[in-house]
Amino acid sequence: MYPAPFEYYAPKSVGEALSLLSQNADAKILAGGHSLLPLMKLRLAQPAALIDIGKITDLYGISDMGNTISLGALTTHHDVEHSGVLRRECPLLPEVASHIGDRQVRNRGTLGGSLAHADPAADYPAAMLALGAHIEVQGTGGKRSISADDLFTGLLQTSLNVNELIVSVRVPKTNAKGQSVAYAKFPHPASRYAIAGVAVWVKLENDQVSDVRVGVTGAADHAQRAKKTEDALKGKALNNDAIAAAAKLAADGLKTLGDVYASADYRAHLVNTLTAQALSAAQARAHGM
Repeated sequence: MYPAPFEYYAPKSVGEALSLLSQNADAKILAGGHSLLPLMKLRLAQPAALIDIGKITDLYGISDMGNTISLGALTTHHDVEHSGVLRRECPLLPEVASHIGDRQVRNRGTLGGSLAHADPAADYPAAMLALGAHIEVQGTGGKRSISADDLFTGLLQTSLNVNELIVSVRVPKTNAKGQSVAYAKFPHPASRYAIAGVAVWVKLENDQVSDVRVGVTGAADHAQRAKKTEDALKGKALNNDAIAAAAKLAADGLKTLGDVYASADYRAHLVNTLTAQALSAAQARAHGM
């Protein structure tokens, strides 16, 4: 099916894009197009205008900012996966990006577009939660920073205002001694979306967990942290017994969804299992295995 008719704009600056957004109440931002265009072809989305931000050069690039790394909103999944600085300093993101879709999707899809679309089965949201990332947004009223914990609010919903767009994402460096990360996923065999996925970041001091963040995607209507698992691990040695006990709590508090791909109970089982797998992988990496 063809999309409904729409106006098309291709601004060359963030300011111009925001001006167009404020002038067109029923406009949508177009980044890589892998989420929006299929919906438009099915006429599930019928925006009056598309504002294509692909020509805004300021929204590209990966930069080392000292203690953090900044990724432009239009950074593709391919560039995240193959970035040398990310592989050295924040390896969770390249690992997660490698799980997204197929090569064609990774070549066109963007980090900012994925986060703004907030698909409940997308991979990046779990990583953003595990890393404690901050999403830098800009609107006609200025700039602000949104914690990943506050970004995802519901099914395809975020805390972005209607006149705002994501300009960059900041993630901490996690290559210091004692820090470890991992991602475990049960994908749909065709789309590669997560039927469930779990990203973890663990910080060890004197062989004990001093801090930990566990992000879960694919299981509920939006990505969330498994806080009961986090609380169960803090202050304990990251061994097999602690991992097994904490992982059993991962789905607690999540309103897991049931659909044609998996029942709510099976998704809860997957979350617990994948949490154990991700934590075990982080444990092995922390000990150089």
